[in-house]
Amino acid sequence: MFDSFLLAFTALFSIVNPIAMALIFSQVTAERSPKERAQLATLVAVYSAIVMLTALWAGSYVLNFFGISLAALRIAGGFVVAERAWALLSAPEAHEARKQEQAAPAEEAAESDVGESAFFPLTIPFTTGPGTISVAIALGATRPRGTEGLTEFFIGVSAAALAIALLIWLSYRSADRLVALLGHTRARVLTRLFAFLLFCVGVQILLTGLLDAFPVLATGR
Repeated sequence: MFDSFLLAFTALFSIVNPIAMALIFSQVTAERSPKERAQLATLVAVYSAIVMLTALWAGSYVLNFFGISLAALRIAGGFVVAERAWALLSAPEAHEARKQEQAAPAEEAAESDVGESAFFPLTIPFTTGPGTISVAIALGATRPRGTEGLTEFFIGVSAAALAIALLIWLSYRSADRLVALLGHTRARVLTRLFAFLLFCVGVQILLTGLLDAFPVLATGR
């Protein structure tokens, strides 16, 4: 259970990066009142938890329903995770610019309904977009083959998703303090650090898929 939690928490934290995203959240919600910003932070955290849990629980099963084997899912998922991590590692400024564009509608609709802005664009695609969903599906593909350990696995990854949602809530609620404390330079350093960890997670998922598809690699025969 702890191993599943640690794997999922590291991967999800790296791709969501709530601390760095809080800096942009602070910018795009600057025109809102403190009460509205607190409501947005709470709603985004709840919606993000739902998105991550759904992808973790159901994503790999849906793909399996269409005839995609678990080994193929792990190989493809590992590639996707590693590719996204490499993009974060090599060009974090491009990632920041894309996130700024995704959050722009929330800034333009500062007077609109808080609930609508919280789900789109602040949850999807800004906080938990396609990258987070694909990483969560890839993590779900690392589940045990049989029933043994399956419950512990899903408890561990679910706890990790809820912990990330809590961090999203704390980071967005404290966005202004994080801006004053970190700034963009330190945020980029953290982004690169966690991107490297995410890259390692992607490679591990890929290797697991290869060993599943080609057992001879594990036995050396």
